[in-house]
Order: sequence, then structure tokens, then C-alpha cells
Amino acid sequence: MIQTNRLGGESSLARFLSNNQLLIIYTCTILTLCTLYAVQPIQPLFEKEFSLSRFEAVIFTTVIMLPLGFAPIFYGYILETFSSKLFLRNAVLILGILELCFAWSDTYPVLLAIRALQGLLIPAVLTSLMSYISFITPKDRVQQAIGYYIGATILGGFVGRLLSGVLSDYFGWRLFFVLLGIALIAMFGCLNFLSEEVKVDFVKPKFSQIMDVLKNKTFFNIYMMMFFIFFVFQALLNFIPFQLKTFSSTMGYGKVGMMYAGYIIGFIISIRILWMIRLFKSESKTIIVGIITYVIGLQIFHINNYMVMFGGMFVFCAGFFIIHSVASGLISKLAHEKRAISNGLYLSFYYAGGTVGTFAPGVFYHYLGWHIFLGLLAFIVLGTLLFALRLQHSLH
Repeated sequence: MIQTNRLGGESSLARFLSNNQLLIIYTCTILTLCTLYAVQPIQPLFEKEFSLSRFEAVIFTTVIMLPLGFAPIFYGYILETFSSKLFLRNAVLILGILELCFAWSDTYPVLLAIRALQGLLIPAVLTSLMSYISFITPKDRVQQAIGYYIGATILGGFVGRLLSGVLSDYFGWRLFFVLLGIALIAMFGCLNFLSEEVKVDFVKPKFSQIMDVLKNKTFFNIYMMMFFIFFVFQALLNFIPFQLKTFSSTMGYGKVGMMYAGYIIGFIISIRILWMIRLFKSESKTIIVGIITYVIGLQIFHINNYMVMFGGMFVFCAGFFIIHSVASGLISKLAHEKRAISNGLYLSFYYAGGTVGTFAPGVFYHYLGWHIFLGLLAFIVLGTLLFALRLQHSLH
């Protein structure tokens, strides 16, 4: 009798998972983004515990983001021979095992190597998940499903940062990575309930095709603008934990993690972006409004007060997600037959800028201080207005 009930329970769970494949995909997306960003708010803790330089501490985010810059262009050649479902499940399993190894490691080179290995897996995992969404969702609901996927990436980025900070305060930094590792390993089992096989949409472009897209002035202006926009975004998000600990050394890492709450505004903006484009009459004008909002948000961080900075993060993130949502949609709208290559190049420029932003501006922060650091970032954002104005000209 007990055995029958247990089997019945297992059967019910199997049916639930089989009937809720999108829920599995969104949960896996959240956990993957937790893996990507969880270290960011507690980098000052690593700096102190392992006697690292600030540069060594911020590289924890750099090494995991680095593969995201070239993945959209080159992963198509590397992964075309793999079974998509088998690869996705094993990649998630390895991510989970690496999280457990990260939690138990005591030397900086090993911790860094683990982050680098995870960085190689994450782009392929995210691309596979997006392909599954397109495969299992009816055509008339794909756009909505992708919108929820974007929401899951935003939620994962915030939850990972918040929980790693909160748990570090109460239990030390290792517990969160143990729990995340266990969750990813459990996800390995859940992914078995996905449909058997999909075609993963990795791009496999020729060099001549890449050059053709880059010669398009409209696309090139968008790519360069987003390189510097995400450069600034990651620069602020990667160095703000150090500044918070500088003006309040007793501040808990939970409060540092909560600072990223402004990130959630991205979900609201991503689902309301068409309304904003109609409000400002065109995509290029909406981008310019986003850039101005972005700069205003940056200025708020000159005030070394937690609540002021907390509010500033909402303004800053609102500006960023306005620009990003319009620019990514514009690429898809204009690309036509070269959509896959155009979107792949967009992601490559975007993540390359973010990767450089996680460490390069740190020289200014280290030697010239927070206010000069913010001034540099504001100067770079204002410089992107040039690309936005050129974009506006090319669209009219």
C-alpha cells in the first residue's frame, strides 16, 4: 500500500513536470542567472577573506562573463554535434557540481578557475533554454513566453545577488553556493521531462556575413552604443559593493544585495516598451530619453547615503533597460534575413562591453576615487549620445 502511494506520488510529480515544461525552463533560467551574478555583492568579502587586491576580487565577475562576448558567434560551430537535451542537462549538472566545488574551495586560483568553467557553460545553457521556449510554445504565444524568459533573467540576477548577500551575513558565504549547487543538480533531474529534442539556434556565420552586417551604419551605431552602455552598467554594479563598504564598513552584505532591487524595474519596462516608443514617437527618441535617464541616475550615486543610492538604482536601471529593450527590438525589426547573425553580434558587443566594464574602470576608482569614477562613467554615457544621434539620422 505504501509503495503504491509512493509510486502514485511519483507519477503525479512526473505528470506535473511534463505538463509544465515552461515552468522548468524559467526556474532553470533563474538558477543560471543566480550562478552568473551571485558573487557580485560579496566581492569585498572575498577581498578580505583571501587577502586579495581589489582587481583580483572583481575578476570573479569578469571571468564568468567573458565567454558571453564570443559565445553568440562561435558556439554554433562548437556545439552543433551535441544532442541539445543531453547537452543542456549535463551542462546544468556540471554547473551544480562546480557550485559545490566553489563552496568547498579555499584558494583563489581554484575559485577563479571554477568561475571561468561556469562561464563557458552558461551561454550554451541560456541559448538552449530559449530554443526550447520557441519549440514548445504555440507560435501565437512565443513573444509572451520570451517576455517571461527575460523576466526570469532579471529576477535571477536580483535573487542571486540578494540571497548570497543575506546568507553571507548569517551563515558565511559558502552556504548559498551549496544550496545553489543542490538546486542545479535537482534541476538536472527536472530537465529530463522536457520534450526529447529541439534544434538549438546557435549562429554559424561566415566572416563575410559578419562584415556585411558591421558595414551597415544603423547596426554598427547600435552595437557601439550598447558596448558602452553595458560597460557602464556592469562597472557601477561591480564596484558599488566596495563603495558601500567604504562609507559604512559595518554594512551587512544583505543590504548590499538589496541595493540591486532597482534591477527588477527592467521587467516592467521590457513589457511596456512599445507604449514608451509610441509616447516618444520613435525608437531613436526613446533611446535618447533612456540615455538622459541613465546619466541622471548615475549622478545620484555621488551622494554617499544608502537610501539615496537605493532610489538612484531604480532611475539608473530604468535608463539602462529602456535603451536595451529598444535597441534589441530594433535589431530584430531591421535585420530581416540576417536576423540570427545581427542578434548574435548585438549580444557579442553587449557582453564584451559588460566584461570590460567589470574591471577596466576600477583603475579610476582605485587611484582617483568614487566621484571621478562616476564622472568617467557619465562622460562615456554622454558619448553614446553620438551613436544615438547617428542612429536617429540613419533611420530617417
